[in-house]
Amino acid sequence: MPTDACQWFHECKGCGTVLRPKPGDCCVFCSYGTVQCPPIQAGVPCCEAG
Repeated sequence: MPTDACQWFHECKGCGTVLRPKPGDCCVFCSYGTVQCPPIQAGVPCCEAG
């Protein structure tokens, strides 16, 4: 996972569903991943790293 980029949308290659962040989450990594995105882990507001 890149440490300097967020992904607000992800299209499932299997079914074509477009995933979007859940309310209160900054990106799809935080909503659907097993861990939060690298900026959040580093204590930086999501998508403001770098």
